[in-house]
Amino acid sequence: MLFKESILGVDRVIEDSSICRSWGKFTLLSNQASLSSNLLYTREVLKKISPENFVSILSPQHGFWGEQQDNMIESPHYIDKKLELPVHSLYSEVREPKESMLQGIDSIVIDLQIVGCRVYTYKYTLANCLKAAKKYNKKVIVLDRPNPLGGETVEGRCLSPDAVSFVGMFSIPMRHALTVGEVAKLFNEEIGAELEVVALSSWDPKSYWSENFNHWIYTSPNLPNFSSVLLYPGMVLFEGTNLSEGRGTSLPFQLIGAPYISDPEGLIKDVSQNFHLGDSGVILRPVFFQPSSGKWGGESCGGVHILVSKMKKVRSYSLALNLLRSFIKFGGDFFKWKEPPYEYDYKSLPINLILGSQEADRSILKPDLDEKFWKWGIEAYLSKASRALVYDREMKN
Repeated sequence: MLFKESILGVDRVIEDSSICRSWGKFTLLSNQASLSSNLLYTREVLKKISPENFVSILSPQHGFWGEQQDNMIESPHYIDKKLELPVHSLYSEVREPKESMLQGIDSIVIDLQIVGCRVYTYKYTLANCLKAAKKYNKKVIVLDRPNPLGGETVEGRCLSPDAVSFVGMFSIPMRHALTVGEVAKLFNEEIGAELEVVALSSWDPKSYWSENFNHWIYTSPNLPNFSSVLLYPGMVLFEGTNLSEGRGTSLPFQLIGAPYISDPEGLIKDVSQNFHLGDSGVILRPVFFQPSSGKWGGESCGGVHILVSKMKKVRSYSLALNLLRSFIKFGGDFFKWKEPPYEYDYKSLPINLILGSQEADRSILKPDLDEKFWKWGIEAYLSKASRALVYDREMKN
């Protein structure tokens, strides 16, 4: 079993198929990580339960099977030969369902695992489905899934209006602490579609994925294990630099470095001057590594290997900001910000889209990290998010 007990939204549908009677004809937004607790594909479960009403499949970034590696590599539309259903890619020439994709259906069913980080695009594909549902008078049903990083800890500044993109459409923090159903409720406050959440039958918001689940099913190619997921809300910012974030290695978002870093040990000592590593839940190991593809593919990179020692202590966003400042210092003139485009934005620096402000690239260079800037919008978010909670708890920064 994937989960130690059946708690997922799709599990509830398996246990009580009457839940889907009100859906009418429906399409399903999902991918290969959309599984029941018994590792059954949701698309196959729903085809068996409601063969006449299951009309089509929608797929997010990376394609249904997670084959596409990087941003702005689009996936084609095709026919699922096993189920004999059309698969419409929402990471293609469109990122919002077209009217023709929703023709003859009553509901959009969503079963998609998100990873608790603002810049992960699946939640914006969900938002675009809500927008299309509002526009074309359809209903949205979300089969809920837990936030793998738990439901209490929030990290990172909220998105500013000047940095809206496909990696940030709503003012939420980098680590948001919501389940996929709660994200849908939060977004829908602005969108106003007809929405139903099939809630988890039990979930402890204090718990992390690895405490409840026997396996992590990779949701996208570069999140192959739970350590990568845990570190992602911080280490993803290195996508906005010319440092390798570990893509092209077996440890994405756990290895950070570049050929111009010659003294990894000195860099780690520099990080420790401003960030208390001893109680951080991570160990930084000085390494040299060689990506097989992506940034610096085929070249030896000096940098760090981030080992998780105490997962509930990890604050990857704060760690990443301090790491970045040391990499900038040790990289000197060799360090560069990645140039556009990034997720279809051809003007903004990717680092500013990732960090949620057009001032981020300048703010990170200031002598000290300004807490007011790097935690901007958190209190307002906590207040707003509390209205979207499906599972009662207190979230905190």
